[in-house]
Amino acid sequence: MDDRTFTADAEPGDTVTVAGWVHEVRDLGGIAFLILRDKTGKIQVKFEKDEMDEDLVETGLGVHRESVISVQGDVEEEPRAPTGVEVTPASLDVLAEADPELPLDPSGKVDAELSTRLDNRTLDLRKDEVAAVFKIRATVLEAVRDAFRDSGATEINTPKIVATGTEGGTELFPITYFGREAFMNQSPQLFKQLMVGSGLERVFEIGPIFRAEEHNTPRHLNEATSIDFESAFIDHQEAMDVCEAIVTAAYEAVAEDCADELEALGLDETFEVPDETFPRLTYQEAIDRINATGALDEPLVWGDDLPTEGEHALGQDVGQHYFITDWPSEIKPFYIKDHDDDAELSTGFDMMHPSMELVSGGQREHRYDELVAGFEQQGLDPEAFEYYTKMFKYGMPPHAGWGLGGERLVMTMLGLDNIREAVLFPRDRQRLSP
Repeated sequence: MDDRTFTADAEPGDTVTVAGWVHEVRDLGGIAFLILRDKTGKIQVKFEKDEMDEDLVETGLGVHRESVISVQGDVEEEPRAPTGVEVTPASLDVLAEADPELPLDPSGKVDAELSTRLDNRTLDLRKDEVAAVFKIRATVLEAVRDAFRDSGATEINTPKIVATGTEGGTELFPITYFGREAFMNQSPQLFKQLMVGSGLERVFEIGPIFRAEEHNTPRHLNEATSIDFESAFIDHQEAMDVCEAIVTAAYEAVAEDCADELEALGLDETFEVPDETFPRLTYQEAIDRINATGALDEPLVWGDDLPTEGEHALGQDVGQHYFITDWPSEIKPFYIKDHDDDAELSTGFDMMHPSMELVSGGQREHRYDELVAGFEQQGLDPEAFEYYTKMFKYGMPPHAGWGLGGERLVMTMLGLDNIREAVLFPRDRQRLSP
């Protein structure tokens, strides 16, 4: 529709064609109003029954909510209208009639269960607060890409069908690939490392990852979006610097560009951009602080993974984004480099929101012999990863990087109760459609 005007652009004195969805119809007797909604907002269409064509009035007032219509008419100032203007229609065309029985109420006046909303996601996104989440998500991804490019990183795309898993076979989705077994990739980890050994040196990727997690919780998905970074000639400390800058840039972009969306979500008064550097706690400091809270029945000891209750207790204690560094080597993946002066201590780190883990990263083992030894220590067959390991024979620079959960970033940024709220069409143990 070349002559279409968005509702937000309609000015008094204009003759416009507006098109969108019927948000509601209010019949007050001699006069009636139809509220038309498009992606920019809403506009009131006024029907003065005694002064208009009878068929036009009948069509306008008889159309069901959520039907798609096109209205041509004059825009007039009307302070009592929701947006200060209204359209007096000269014509109205019904482009697509909606069924009067809707599976959920896009106006939001009647709540729906999350499962119902996800079953009818197209309707669900017609609600301002739901659409706001995905507009913010788009802003986050744009800001992240811009910040990566500003840091000198090149965007890459790596395979999602692979011959071997990144971290072993316990969480892999197997598929049949022309008669051979293959897997959906858990992470671009190995491929992005290969790229830092190329002439690109510093790379990033934003793409899907797949994990056959048994967990069915408000923060786990089986298909997620991973924001990945890897760079040659940096160590784990510098990788954390980049991570902090990327997350802060995402918050800054939302604060600057998403005022309407934050208002729709009721966050316009409370949204805050991180304004301090993220504290860096060692693993030992983290378990000591968790133990000091008394949140766990049994105190943590060296080598324990951090349980959810412990993460929450520590997050409340710290009160902002923070890093946990210097993890025990035995609980970090084979590709994480150990400290040169202590083989029991890895350069691995996690970046945490007070409510959950967002990032896992570290400096990588770039020396061939030590890398192969790491495979063997974790019970993995180096020969199955020869496409990866052999490149370390040909001059692999020191490098470091991390992976950030895109949905978790949006979820924690907006205080969403369930990670599925940040995914258009979630994939979990129960949901494979739509």
